[in-house]
Amino acid sequence: MLDWFDSYLGCITITGIFSLGTSSPFIITSQVECKKRSSSFFSVPTIVPGKYHSCCYQSSPLSSGYEHTEVYRHAHARTYDNTHDRMVGSRHTQRCTDGDDSASPASSCSVAVATHRARPLLCNRMERKMEENTVRDVETGSETGGEDALVGNVNKMMVSPPGYSGAPRKGHLVFDACFESGNLGRVDYISEFEFDLFIRPDTCNPRFRVWFNFTVENVRETQRVIFNVVNFSKTKSLYRDGMSPVVKSTSRPKWQRLPAKNVYYYRCPDHRRNYVMSFAFCFDREDDVYQFAYCYPYTYSRLQHYLASLDRRNLPYLQREQLGLSVQQRRLDLLTITNSDHHQSPERGKKLVFLTARVHPGESPASFICQGVIDFLVSQHPVAQILRDHVIFKIVPMLNPDGVYLGNYRCSLMGFDLNRHWQDPSPWAHPTLHAVKQLIVQMNQDPRVSLEFYIDVHAHSTMLNGFMYGNVFEDEERVHRQAVFPRLLCQNAPDFSFSNTSFNRDVVKAGTGRRFLGGLLDDTSYCYTLEVSFYSYMTAGSTAPVPYTEETWALVLSYFCMSSNPLCVCERELLICHFLVT
Repeated sequence: MLDWFDSYLGCITITGIFSLGTSSPFIITSQVECKKRSSSFFSVPTIVPGKYHSCCYQSSPLSSGYEHTEVYRHAHARTYDNTHDRMVGSRHTQRCTDGDDSASPASSCSVAVATHRARPLLCNRMERKMEENTVRDVETGSETGGEDALVGNVNKMMVSPPGYSGAPRKGHLVFDACFESGNLGRVDYISEFEFDLFIRPDTCNPRFRVWFNFTVENVRETQRVIFNVVNFSKTKSLYRDGMSPVVKSTSRPKWQRLPAKNVYYYRCPDHRRNYVMSFAFCFDREDDVYQFAYCYPYTYSRLQHYLASLDRRNLPYLQREQLGLSVQQRRLDLLTITNSDHHQSPERGKKLVFLTARVHPGESPASFICQGVIDFLVSQHPVAQILRDHVIFKIVPMLNPDGVYLGNYRCSLMGFDLNRHWQDPSPWAHPTLHAVKQLIVQMNQDPRVSLEFYIDVHAHSTMLNGFMYGNVFEDEERVHRQAVFPRLLCQNAPDFSFSNTSFNRDVVKAGTGRRFLGGLLDDTSYCYTLEVSFYSYMTAGSTAPVPYTEETWALVLSYFCMSSNPLCVCERELLICHFLVT
């Protein structure tokens, strides 16, 4: 465990949640003095309605710390004042104003329009989309817009006490999310110990507010704070089950999960009954910059560096190509892994497996999983060598590069959930999805290629373990064959749950890759969505969940390689036996 947890947070406990009108929603106590209203570590004042004021800081426009990225700067060329301070009479009054300082949803459309001046119909279409998104959110039960319709990330924003006009001091925290995959839209100063943090919604779609990723600096040594992330759009969360945010600092660059005892997830009446995730933290090094995130980030740049390192190895059985470009002109990479003589001229009847990941940009575990399977397939493991002899692997490791870069949770730059548009993707609104669909359709029409598997990799925000979604068909034999592969995974992978696996044809999922391709491909093909928990897994006989890490996520699809069915029966049995022995 990290030093800052052991040294400074070992005696901090969140003891309860109270609804006291305009007061702070909970009280921090120490374990030593658990009966007192405040401890020697936290001198939290009693909040009296109308006595304490809050200062609302509006975010700067979404911009990037990566100044060399011209397209990114042009896409967010609008400017605002860096901070829009507004004093209100009480915390309750601030909530009831419903975010008057926030930009309207329509203004987020103009952010996207900057990248597509040549397409005059885009603005009207996006305005209609934003109007549709202002209705009641049927998934979350909350009204969209208002304080949730934030546009842009905070940009090196110093938060000082209301009314303070002197020189900045140590302990006046500086928040920043203007970097790749960053997300933090607003900060409210509640007290010197407490800050309300607002997630910036996905660009052009205020419905989705889950991913956060921000830095804090100008801290004071031993400074203790409570951060309340107050505007989650989802009611269910693994934060209820022990998940916690991750943190790193400049002197300790490895991501670590915060201790679960310092994290609390609850519904708060102060924030329109949205769910709030509060966590306590102590800053222990004044010169460090601390970074907090919803989950371990995996950025577009990290992927590009990883793929470039593969290029430098000049592997004869790996081919990287640019399948297309995103709206903001980022690469859509396609990897082909097989023996070199199969790159251009696949033999008749050769099996093909197609993998995609990160169609939902906030689901960063999918990238660790995808990198893990790539590392396995290009390795000298005997199973990997056999697979390269018999199978063509086509892998799209990041299907939504713009959404990943911008710090969205579910949507693309223009606010589309790409995993609902497989039926009719637009070449200009969904260019990455359109390119992948065209490739799969083309391969399906090639009699030399047998597309055996399509697997779309996701991360799940409310369930444990790994599991799959499959399709339902009228042919009962086909239904049973669809269940064979998940059963093999359950036998081979300790974190895979067949009991959580389900087969359905819900109408709302008709636009997903699994559902669309399951109807397009012939009855010898298998289409699945692989879901892996953001948090942890339970093993047989275990009493406590085992948290996933970057390393354990990377192992998930190696079990797929052990269990895969594209080989002939005898070879498949050989691989399964090899795995069980080793």
